[in-house]
Amino acid sequence: MQQGKAEAAKVGLWVGRFQAPWEWRAAHADGTRPATHQPLGLISRQVAQSYSCQPRGNCPQISSCDEANWYLANCTWGGKLDRDKDGIPGESLC
Repeated sequence: MQQGKAEAAKVGLWVGRFQAPWEWRAAHADGTRPATHQPLGLISRQVAQSYSCQPRGNCPQISSCDEANWYLANCTWGGKLDRDKDGIPGESLC
């Protein structure tokens, strides 16, 4: 019940994209390691995020204003989200 509520409200691990452990193991069965991710970040709601600085091809791949702000603050490519240089990334998100 609580898991369903959290998933519907997109809180906790449901804020981002979730991959079931068995799916991850199957995808990495050949022994390759995924790219190193940035450490977990904290956003305004103080929920740990598992964002990485792997570039996003376009804004629809970013699901929230908090996520866009995390990329702006932590990723070398994050500045591309703030085209008009007003400090607000992804105008359609924030």
